[in-house]
Amino acid sequence: MSVTVEKLEKSMAKLKIEVSAEQLEKAIQKAYEKNKNKIQLPGFRKGKAPRKMIEQMYGKGVFYEDAANELIETEYPKAVEECGENVVSSPKIDVEQLEAGKDFIFTAEVALKPPVKLGKYKGVEVEKMDIDVTDADVDAEIDKQRNTNARTVDVTDRAVQNNDIVTLDFEGFVDGVAFPGGKGTDYPLTIGSGAFIPGFEEQLIGFEIGKEGDVNVKFPEEYQAEELAGKDATFKCTVKAIKAKELPELNDEFASDVSEFDTLAEYKEDVKKKLVEKKTNEEKAKREDAVVKAVIEDSDMELPEAMVETQQRQIVNDFAQRLQMQGMNMDQYLQYTGNTVDKMLEQVKPQAIERIKSRLVLEAVAEKENITVSDEEFEKELEKMAEQYRMELSKLKELMSDAEKKIMKSDLAVQKAADFLVENVKEGAAKKAAKKTTTKKAAEKADDKEEKPAKKTAAKKTTAKKDAADGEEKPKKTTRKKKTEE
Repeated sequence: MSVTVEKLEKSMAKLKIEVSAEQLEKAIQKAYEKNKNKIQLPGFRKGKAPRKMIEQMYGKGVFYEDAANELIETEYPKAVEECGENVVSSPKIDVEQLEAGKDFIFTAEVALKPPVKLGKYKGVEVEKMDIDVTDADVDAEIDKQRNTNARTVDVTDRAVQNNDIVTLDFEGFVDGVAFPGGKGTDYPLTIGSGAFIPGFEEQLIGFEIGKEGDVNVKFPEEYQAEELAGKDATFKCTVKAIKAKELPELNDEFASDVSEFDTLAEYKEDVKKKLVEKKTNEEKAKREDAVVKAVIEDSDMELPEAMVETQQRQIVNDFAQRLQMQGMNMDQYLQYTGNTVDKMLEQVKPQAIERIKSRLVLEAVAEKENITVSDEEFEKELEKMAEQYRMELSKLKELMSDAEKKIMKSDLAVQKAADFLVENVKEGAAKKAAKKTTTKKAAEKADDKEEKPAKKTAAKKTTAKKDAADGEEKPKKTTRKKKTEE
């Protein structure tokens, strides 16, 4: 196998891959062996017809497609490794020559890792984020635990209240006509959960067991079922049962039941410690997000469209895998939501671009600062992974390919680059001054009008995980030919 590289515009390249005629012949023979049991010719038992007889009957190219797919799948990754280029997209494959007795030639058009012109990345100004855990935060966290350990009791002497769990029969009507999917029997619903469309659950408050009542709502304009979007609807509802949560008493006994501590005071102290740790990690993630975005804005890069498309597909594929873990496949999800794969790909495009740019600038910082991962650091990370999966370290190493280890080292270097940026940030003086001025004005306004200053909006977390910026996908099987000689 030999490969040549033709550089194209906008970080694209075309790899021309030539496979020897001998390899092609082996692939054709393998395709014959794979398919012969499916073919029956007059005078021969099924699976016993000679290859030449099949080729005479169906054409000498009858096994070309399987042979080509086999060679593309095995030789393309080798070609990428041999050419030494940093491929960051799925390949667009074209077959240029496919004929027995001649070399097999195909091309792969791919995106290469684009160059990044780093701007300022040291001493980037970001707003300081304070870590403050109040008694109210601790109480709220403990209340979650109390709710988790609450028991439910049947309620028969009152109407529905907020946070009750009701057993509900309902049927929905639009313009007096029942609509498909609008009926439910013995449906469990927690009032205030937000599981139903806005306004539905609140109207159930006050319903008594066994008495039918109407709930009038308006479907959202962007509702998934287009025939119901924006429509007024009436649901005839009957509450068949009411259950209420009975929270455990907050005392030493509760603390010993839900934790390793004997007293409520010790338990609260531990909860506060864990909240501080959690908020510290959140603050670090927000600072990382802010500094990476600042570096991106001050840097220059042009992303190949093929690279973005590959990342879009990766995001959608990851989502599909998460659905499967929850017991639902993509087809079911699309049917329930009225969405399409093409729409999903377009929806995740901004996310794909953000992921790629984050990865590229962090890789550029790692290269600029000569940030690497030592063998000791890599070994420690493998030990953590082995512990997480409850495996022997030696077994984990056996299961990991060299390519996977390389990717893991790259991920670690990228995270170290992110840590480097966070360690080198500084709080902008202008932002601090603006913060003080805003606080002063808000305080004066609060004195005059008895209003509180508005809360700040939390920043979104950025992750520095592996994406399409550092790894190509396997080629899709194809035999689309430019020149096929017979």
